Amino acid sequence: MVTTTETRTDSGIAINGPEVARQDEILTPDALAFVAALHRAFAPRRQEILQRRQERRVKIANGCDPRFLPETADVREDFSWSVATLAPGLEDRRVEITGPCDRKMTINALNSGAKCWMADLEDSSTPNWHNVIDSQANLRDAIERRIDFTSEQGKEYRLKGETLTDLPTIIVRPRGWHLAELHVRVDGVPVAGSLVDFGLYFFHNAHRLIELGRGPYFYLPKLESHLEARLWNDVFVMAQDLLGVPQGTIRATVLIETITAAFEMEEILYELRRHSSGLNAGRWDYIFSVIKNFRQRGPRFVLPDRDQVTMTAPFMRAYTELLVRTCHRRSASAIGGMAAFIPSRKDAEANAVALEKVRADKSREADDGFDGSWVAHPDLVPVAMAVFDETLGGLPNQIDKQREDVVPDAAALLDVASTPGAITEGGIRKNLEVGVRYIESWLRGIGAAAINNLMEDAATAEISRSQIWQWINAEAKTDEGRTVTRPWVEELLKDEFAKMQRFEGDRFDDALAVFTECALGEDYPTFLTLPAYTRFLV
Repeated sequence: MVTTTETRTDSGIAINGPEVARQDEILTPDALAFVAALHRAFAPRRQEILQRRQERRVKIANGCDPRFLPETADVREDFSWSVATLAPGLEDRRVEITGPCDRKMTINALNSGAKCWMADLEDSSTPNWHNVIDSQANLRDAIERRIDFTSEQGKEYRLKGETLTDLPTIIVRPRGWHLAELHVRVDGVPVAGSLVDFGLYFFHNAHRLIELGRGPYFYLPKLESHLEARLWNDVFVMAQDLLGVPQGTIRATVLIETITAAFEMEEILYELRRHSSGLNAGRWDYIFSVIKNFRQRGPRFVLPDRDQVTMTAPFMRAYTELLVRTCHRRSASAIGGMAAFIPSRKDAEANAVALEKVRADKSREADDGFDGSWVAHPDLVPVAMAVFDETLGGLPNQIDKQREDVVPDAAALLDVASTPGAITEGGIRKNLEVGVRYIESWLRGIGAAAINNLMEDAATAEISRSQIWQWINAEAKTDEGRTVTRPWVEELLKDEFAKMQRFEGDRFDDALAVFTECALGEDYPTFLTLPAYTRFLV
């Protein structure tokens, strides 16, 4: 039985959750006061941007396509501005490893040989109360080099090197604006998960990072407009003032992982320019965003099986090449997408095929002008590193590669219909399997789930359930000419669910309920993590 405690302070802050190790170390009165100050200053604006998101989705659903904003044309046409100079540890980002901040993965990521570690408090981390606190503690321990881990089998894990600058640069990804942290309330109102994650990490580590030759660096997820970037910039300004940190010390890389943000990339850099370190091509969330926004717009926006939506699809090429052009003309870093393959030590032949695909993917990114890219597993670091080493040589990046040949093209960004491929029964079944299995893992507190030799996170589960919803409601047809209907998908789901191996303490029944609600219901939740969090996690 989980013991739940509630702590209230005279300043209107309430903590309500199960008892978690080291909670008192992280949730100090001063740290909570800092988070509360951010909340009180920015909670109304957060609600405004969430409302604006919904209004924009309604317009898109009613036929109003996203466009380059005429009201910000002066920003795009002004060639005099650029982002801040590259900060210490962010000059060379040719390979970045990603993953959650549990103790073992923290050590493995920092020992991986990558240039940077995207320490993830978002899509590959379940935001249960234990993970929220444990991640902060592990990050703090890693910065102070006091982190170690011993497995049940007796294997010991310790950091390599002598100082923090011997390790990959830490870049923390807080939760997106849409998620609340229900365990932390200020004046009776839940605080945004983004402000809890950012605020605790910044409060405890900013000064120490600067002393050690690095800085407080962040990845910003799920942004849908430049106004959301402006909100983050104002958070940064206030946070630095409150702690006496020089303005411009914080650096943020924005994930361009929504279709609307793709039309506002320059404006996003502009809003954050003093605090900007570039943009990242968040490929999986980007595909999810396209499906979500155009799910009711008919055959023009119906994609084939997820496996067939590659980075060479015309609309994906338009997006990634525009990202490189946008970043480099403003002296910002352009970081490529995720290689999610998990190498197997038991199947050398399958490994060879998969690693060749990874090399091809990274070679394409390097040739396009990206300054670095993501991998999900330490064994992929040498593969990606070799590709970028060959392209960059002795240079830390290729920001000088301006890509003036790329012309912003709204029609190309929306050319979903040219994506080759088909919908298959196998693709439907795979979406059902991945969706349910991932949600089950997430509900047990594991946000990065190895499924069929791929590292799945919330974004890929979102694609899985969103494709199912769209195919049913668009009455899409498979390659064999069969219409995708709700009764048929329900039969397939029942069949796939029966194949899943049950175990003591599993959350498959809850996962099935979440997936059914999000993929087969009449309504479409904007994020599956919202009903999963409020109904089954808290």
